[in-house]
Amino acid sequence: MTIDALKDIEKQANDAMTKAVDNTRREFATIRSGKATTSLLDTVRVEAYGQHMPLNQVASVGAPEPRMLTVQPWDRSLMQAIEKAIQSADLGLNPANDGTLIRVPLPALTEERRKELVKIVHKLAEEGRIGVRHARTEGIAAVKKVEHVSEDEKRRADKDVQKLHDDAIHQIEELVKAKEQEIMEV
Repeated sequence: MTIDALKDIEKQANDAMTKAVDNTRREFATIRSGKATTSLLDTVRVEAYGQHMPLNQVASVGAPEPRMLTVQPWDRSLMQAIEKAIQSADLGLNPANDGTLIRVPLPALTEERRKELVKIVHKLAEEGRIGVRHARTEGIAAVKKVEHVSEDEKRRADKDVQKLHDDAIHQIEELVKAKEQEIMEV
């Protein structure tokens, strides 16, 4: 093993940390703020054709207004199942079915609900941080196992992995600040 092995380890650690940050970003997109966004319904799973399927595989979701989502099923026989799935998804939404389209009005968030959402954001952010720390731990452990490389090179690789970790944690913190501000905005 050579210095190339250290570069590979750094690249793997960077990839794992980037995935953790991206996953946190995706999770944040599913949390409702004041505005309607189609990603809000990404976690909804519909009982269709004998199995649970993501909503976006059985219907198209749109956001025609800031406080309204629309769900257009591709198969009208799934209207009831989609409506039931949205209600039971614990998103605090109450869909209205007009026979061809399901309208999902977004009620204004109460102060209490905003605080709950902020707590959820912090929980998801912590999961992202754990993923980043795990990638750092694996990277540093792998660096220690590399043979035929000077201690200085190993220390440099450790510092590089730590810097990647610090950058990823900083990105998550920025995401938390932005999402918290978005949620608390009235």
